[in-house]
Parts: sequence; C-alpha cells; structure tokens
Amino acid sequence: MEICNYHSIQTMGTLDGPGIRYVLFLQGCCFRCLFCHNPDTWFGKANTMSSDEFIKDVLKYKVFYDASGGGVTVSGGEPLMQIPFLIESFKKLKEYNIHTAVDTCGYIDITDDLKELMKYTNLVMLDIKHLNNNIHKKLTGKSNDKVLNFLKFLQENNIQTRIRQVLTPGYTMGNEYIEDLIKTLRKYKLEKVELLPYHDMARDKYKKLGLEYKLGVTPPSKQEVAKVREKFLQAGFDTI
Repeated sequence: MEICNYHSIQTMGTLDGPGIRYVLFLQGCCFRCLFCHNPDTWFGKANTMSSDEFIKDVLKYKVFYDASGGGVTVSGGEPLMQIPFLIESFKKLKEYNIHTAVDTCGYIDITDDLKELMKYTNLVMLDIKHLNNNIHKKLTGKSNDKVLNFLKFLQENNIQTRIRQVLTPGYTMGNEYIEDLIKTLRKYKLEKVELLPYHDMARDKYKKLGLEYKLGVTPPSKQEVAKVREKFLQAGFDTI
C-alpha cells in the first residue's frame, strides 16, 4: 500500500478545478518559485496517509462532489513527485466514479509511471511559470524544457488540460509576453486558461521559515488584471 507525505487537506475547495473538490496538498517541490505562496510545502515534517485512508476520507464528502460536478484535486508542493501514491489512489477513485485532477508545475520526465497515472486522470492543471527559459530559471531555479515537453505530451494524448498562469508585474504581464503566451497556447486544445493575480500574502510565512522573500514587486491592480483577461477572451479562450 502506498503512503504519501502531505502538507494539508481542504475538503470543500472551490479554487482548484471544477465544482466542489477535495484538495490534497502534497509535501515537497522541485521548484523554488520566487512568487510561491506555499513555501512551507518545500520541506519540513510532513503528515503521512495511506491510499486507503485517503479514499476513505474522500468518500465522506462524495455527495457534495457528485452534486457540484466536482471531485478530487492533488496539488502541492509538486504532486508528481509522488506518482506511485497517485496511481494507486486514482485507480480507486475511478472505481467510485470520482473526477480526478492534478495541479502540477509539469517538471517531469515522460516515464511509464506517468503514462499509467494519466490513464486515471481526468484533468491536468499545468502551471506555466514563464515561456522564456532564462527567466523561468530565474523565477523557479529550473529550466522550462520539461514543462513544455509535458504540455506537448498532454495534447498528443488528448488529456484534458487547464493552463494556470500567475500574472506577475515585470515578468508575465507585459504586452509582448501576453501576446507570445496567447500565440503559444493557440496551438493547443485547452479546457480553460486560469489567470491568477500575483499576491505577496506569503511574506509572513517566509519570515517564520527563516527565508528571504526575494520577489520585490507590487501585486497588480484589478484593472491591470482585467486588461490581460480581456485579451484572452478576445482571443477566444475560456478564461477565468
């Protein structure tokens, strides 16, 4: 039986996929994003739970997920660092006809285990940090090669995909970047494009963890975000 290391659980989540969702935040991440609002998932003591315990807890709330068109989302941290747990769990969730989603940074090799997991995954929510590889390295500490390759894999295998883009002033909100992002995403069939305004509410978390908060930018205004969203709507994307 597979065991996961997890950070926290939301049983009535509404921000991580369609409907009301059980959201499991796994512990551990391969990125060190400068704008991360969950640095407490990077390291430290984790909670543990078996796949059977996970399924048993999910089933307590199944009536709400069924009624709302919701299901289960596994996020993080980075959930694809614990693929054996996900395979075992998602297989069981499919037996109960529960919608499954993964919220991932996409920094993953295309392995047989990943392909197996995708058989039981209804939706992949892929976080695009930046299209420019050098800026991606600056923001996350890693290249974006695997991320873009993963997106290509999802499309080639007809796996429903939602793109999530954090709108960060100075990095992902300029006209040139937005136009490039729209042009790039037009190549793919996407469930939605989710635009997430950058915020700095995690500053206190960094301080408590003894970490330096290095991204010195001001969160965008509602008007600035609305302008970006309008560009995606005009381009024909289903955008939230």
